[in-house]
Amino acid sequence: WYARRGIKVECVQTDNGFEFTNRFSASKRNLPTLFEKTAAELNIRHKLIRPYTPRHNGKVERSHREDQKRFYSCHSFYSLGDFAKQLAVHNRRSNNLPMRPLRWMAPAEVTVQYV
Repeated sequence: WYARRGIKVECVQTDNGFEFTNRFSASKRNLPTLFEKTAAELNIRHKLIRPYTPRHNGKVERSHREDQKRFYSCHSFYSLGDFAKQLAVHNRRSNNLPMRPLRWMAPAEVTVQYV
């Protein structure tokens, strides 16, 4: 998406979730995740948020709690294709909801400022 618009992604900042890093895993600490491998292959620097840094909440990631409440806990997925379709609908809706960390703008509105 970014490449098609001529935007080069140099760095991605994420939380310390297990989908992004094994940093806090007792057994897999030295094994890179699929996300880390892919970022390295694309020459994208992966920067982790320090734990307990509330000023980053809502700016780097969408709230996991809200996605869990509004999407994952109330949908069933029958295939990867079905999951992708349902997720696309959810993302269209949620990317148009105003968020306090974005000064009550929707993520879609903020994105337009940079594209």
